Amino acid sequence: MDHLTLVVSVISFGLSFLFALGGVGSALVLIPTLTWLGIPFAQARPTALFVNTVSMLGATVSNIREKRLDIRLGVPIIAASVLLAPLGAWVSHRIPTRIVLMVFVGFLAFSGSMMLFFKGSKYADQYREDRPVAGPLLVGALAGFFSGLLGVGGGGLISPLMMAQGFNPKRIAAVTAFAVPFSSFSAFLAYAAMGSVSLRILACAGLAAWAGGYLGTRVMQRNMKASSVKKCLGVVLLLLAVRLSMKLM
Repeated sequence: MDHLTLVVSVISFGLSFLFALGGVGSALVLIPTLTWLGIPFAQARPTALFVNTVSMLGATVSNIREKRLDIRLGVPIIAASVLLAPLGAWVSHRIPTRIVLMVFVGFLAFSGSMMLFFKGSKYADQYREDRPVAGPLLVGALAGFFSGLLGVGGGGLISPLMMAQGFNPKRIAAVTAFAVPFSSFSAFLAYAAMGSVSLRILACAGLAAWAGGYLGTRVMQRNMKASSVKKCLGVVLLLLAVRLSMKLM
């Protein structure tokens, strides 16, 4: 294992563990981190998507074992996101990288603000039990497109949009962790088809991310409040947005 692969693997484990404590994927932070290590932006996105896939799979395995996952509610989200993620990846190759970076910065700011200021607790008493199709399909389409365009999982869109439709936050957290690996992997395959990826980095970083995501989810479920962790992660995302904005200017 060369030095760069080792560093990427350690970072993938650490970020996947940290963000799993908040119940979210780590791709948003992993992409700028990889670019600062010298990995091109075009290669950082599929790497982050693959890491997001395996790290959130770890979270989903844990949710299935604890019987918290509503698979039927997640299916429309997954179906739409899998179809739209390759379109987002295709669009990202047809527009200037600077524009994609600007949208990425905006998404960082949005996600950070949601983590800091969006109060899921006020939706804690929502217990919508039906399983609609139209609403989740739209949510999945938006999440999938941005997943492909930016190289992120789309979970930052799924959670608030589903809660706005009346679903309980705890139920949506499990559904989001279930849907993100599908949208991420679909976008990853599109990137892989359009360019080159480092199989060595993917294999090592993917294994490390799965371990970090699984361990982080278990620790969060037993010992921590995800809401407290999310506020800290929100600050990190906003600081990253500011730094990237300064570089773009």
